[in-house]
Amino acid sequence: MEGCNMRRWLLPLLTLVLLLPGLARADGPTLDAPALVLKGIPFEVTVTGTGPLWLVQEDNRQPVTLENGEATIALVTQADSLTLSLQSEAGMVLAEAASSAIAAWLSVVPALLAIVLALAFRQVILALFVAICCGGWLGYGLAGDKLLSSVLDSVNVHVLAAASDAEHMSVVLFCLLIGGMVGIISRNGGTVGIARHITRFVRGRRSAQTTTGLLGTAIFFDDYANALIVGNTMRNITDRLRISREKLAYLVDSTAAPVSAILLVTTWIGFQVGLIDEALGLVDGFDGSAYGVFMASISYSFYPILALVFVFMISLSGRDFGPMLRAEQRAVRQQAEADDELTDREAIAEEASIDAKPGIPHRALNAIIPMTVLVLTTLGGIWYTGMSELGFPAEAGLRDVFGNSDSFTAMMWGSLLSTLVALVMTRIQGLLSMDEAAHYWFEGVKSMLLPITILMMAWALSSVNETLNTSDYLVSVLSDSLQPELIPVSVFVLSAFTAFATGSSWGVMGIMMPLVVPLAWAVLQHHGLAGDPDAMHLFYASVAAVLAGAVWGDHCSPLAETTLLAAMASGCGLVEHVRTQLPYALFVGVIATLFGVVPVAYGMPWWLGIIICTLAMAAGLRLLGRRADEGEGEPESTVSAETAAL
Repeated sequence: MEGCNMRRWLLPLLTLVLLLPGLARADGPTLDAPALVLKGIPFEVTVTGTGPLWLVQEDNRQPVTLENGEATIALVTQADSLTLSLQSEAGMVLAEAASSAIAAWLSVVPALLAIVLALAFRQVILALFVAICCGGWLGYGLAGDKLLSSVLDSVNVHVLAAASDAEHMSVVLFCLLIGGMVGIISRNGGTVGIARHITRFVRGRRSAQTTTGLLGTAIFFDDYANALIVGNTMRNITDRLRISREKLAYLVDSTAAPVSAILLVTTWIGFQVGLIDEALGLVDGFDGSAYGVFMASISYSFYPILALVFVFMISLSGRDFGPMLRAEQRAVRQQAEADDELTDREAIAEEASIDAKPGIPHRALNAIIPMTVLVLTTLGGIWYTGMSELGFPAEAGLRDVFGNSDSFTAMMWGSLLSTLVALVMTRIQGLLSMDEAAHYWFEGVKSMLLPITILMMAWALSSVNETLNTSDYLVSVLSDSLQPELIPVSVFVLSAFTAFATGSSWGVMGIMMPLVVPLAWAVLQHHGLAGDPDAMHLFYASVAAVLAGAVWGDHCSPLAETTLLAAMASGCGLVEHVRTQLPYALFVGVIATLFGVVPVAYGMPWWLGIIICTLAMAAGLRLLGRRADEGEGEPESTVSAETAAL
C-alpha cells in the first residue's frame, strides 16, 4: 500500500519538475536583440515582462519603462561585441542577449562586391554567390571559425529564405508561365505574325526603335510583363534591321519601370500608395490622402519622365554615344559579327530562341489574343482583389481599389489564363500537336530558368543586406542637418545609390518611404514651413525623389530584376546591357538633378524644369551623339526593304 501511495505521488511530482523550468521561462522577462549591430548606428532591443526592470549595457544601467508589458529601447555601441543583461531591481540577472558588432561601412561591402565582380568578370551568378558568402561572414562578425558556415548558409539560409517568400514565388510563377506562353506563341507563328504586321509601320532603324518605345509605353501595367513581352516581340524585327541587342534591351528597360512608376493604373501604384499611406500615419498635422500625395508627386518625378522622353529622343534622332554607339556600329556593319563574340550568357539566350514551325500560317491573332487576355485579366484581377478587400462598395475610387489590390495574384491569373488561351487556340487550329505544344511550352519555361536563378540570388543578397542593416547606414549618412531645399536631391541620391547597390527598386521604396515622409515633414516643421502652400512642393518632391531614385538604381544595377529580364528577353548579355545603358542613365540622371530636382526645390515651376531638362538632353545628344550608319553608304530605303522579308 505504501508503494502504491508513493507511485501515486511520484508521477505528479516528476511532471511538475519537468514543467517548472518551461513555466518559469514562459512567465519570466525576455530580452531580444539583433544578432548583428553596426558601430555608431542606433539599433533597437525589445524587452517583455513585468515589474521594475533594468537594462545593463557594459557599465550603463538604465531603467526599463514598460507599456502593456513591453518596451522598445534604442541603443548605440562602439564596441566589437555587445552583451546586454536584463536585471531585477536587486541586480539579479533575469535574461541576457549577445550581439556581434562591425564597422558600419562594412555593411555596404557585399553589394559593392557583387557589382564590381559582375562588371569585372561578367559572371553574375558567381558575383552574387561571393557577395552572399561575404555578407554571411559579416553577419557572423567576421569570426574566423564561421567562414565555412557562411558559405554553406548561402543556399540553405539566404536563398531558401528568398524562395520561401510568397511574393517572390508569385513573381517566379509569373515569369515561368509567361515564358511558357511565349514558347507556344513563338512556335505557332503568332509572334512572327505580329512582326509582319508591325513591319508595315516600320520604315527603317529609327521607326523600328520608335515602335519599340511605343509598344513599351503601351504595355504599362507591369514592368516585368512589359520587359518580357516587348523584348520577345521586337527581337526578330530589330535583328533584321541591324539594331543591336544592346539597343533593344535599353529601349525595353527604359520604358518598363518608368511607365509603370508614373501611370495611374499599374501594379506599382498600389504598392507606392500603400507605403505613402503607412508613412503618413507617422506624420502629425497632415490631413491629405496618400493617393493625393502620390498624384501631386508625379510632377516632380523627373527621372522617370525624362527617361521616357530620352528613349524617343534617341529613337527619332538615330543618334547614340558611348558604348551604345559602338554596339550599334557593329550591328550596322555586320549583324553576324556579334554572334562571333557571344558570351556564355548570350549563347544561352540564343539557344533558348524558339522559331515558328515551318509550313504553318503565321497569324498575328495567335499572339495578340493571349497577350490581350494577359493584360485584361491582370487589370481585372487587380480590380477584383482590390474590391474584394474593400467589400465591393458601391462607390470606390481607383486609389482605394489599387491601394488594396493583390497585384501578384492578379499577375498569376493573367499569365495562367493567357497560357491556356494560347494552348487552346493552337490546338483548335491544328498548328501544333499536344505533344509539340507541351514541349515548346516547356522550352519557353526553360528559357526563364537562368534569370530566375539570378533573381533568387539577388533576393538572397537583399536579405543579407537587410541583416547587415545596410539601409540604416546609408540613411544615416545623409539624415543629419538637412536644409529643406536639399531634402529632394539628398533623398534622390541616397535612394539611387541604395537601389544600385541592392538591385531592388521596390525594396528601396519599402525602406525609404517610411523614413523620408516623416523626415521631410519634420524638417518643414522645424523651419516653420509645414502646411505652407508655397513650401509643399518640397514635401511632394521628397516623395517623388524616393520613386525616381529607385527607378534610376533599377536601370543601372546588374542586380535589378527588370534589368535582368529586359536583357534576357532581348537576347542580350546582362553585363553588356548594363555597360551600354549606364551612360544613358547617368546622362539623364545628372540632367534631371542639376536642371530639375535642385532648381525646382528652390522655387522654379516643375513644368519649366521639365522643359529645361528636355532642351539640355537634346543639346547634349546633339553634341555627343552620332548616327551609327554614318558613312556606311546604305540609304534608309534599303534598310526598309529588308522588312519585307520578315
